[in-house]
Amino acid sequence: DPNQVRKRAGDTIVEQEEKGSFMFYIERGSAQVVFNDQILETASVGDIVGEMALIDSDPRSASIVAETDCQLIPISKWRFLHLVRKHPEFSLHVMQVMNRRLRKMNERMATA
Repeated sequence: DPNQVRKRAGDTIVEQEEKGSFMFYIERGSAQVVFNDQILETASVGDIVGEMALIDSDPRSASIVAETDCQLIPISKWRFLHLVRKHPEFSLHVMQVMNRRLRKMNERMATA
């Protein structure tokens, strides 16, 4: 299925510092969000990863590595905008994900 990406455990889904044009919805499996070789978060079924690439044009801020075998649905900027228009609650979900990750990063910085 061209609308799905399959990755094996240990495969890199996206690389920190690369230019990104897709975010991914995790349909099956789990993946780790990794910044400078430090695991920031483990994302699993129903989560999205790589969303910042669709919000700005900066290089990816973290790598995403498949923790287990994964099945992912890539979401292009066009598809993202379509989802936001047709399902406004989707944009709220993306903001909640980004907010949760920012809070976790703030907590890490406060205890470092």
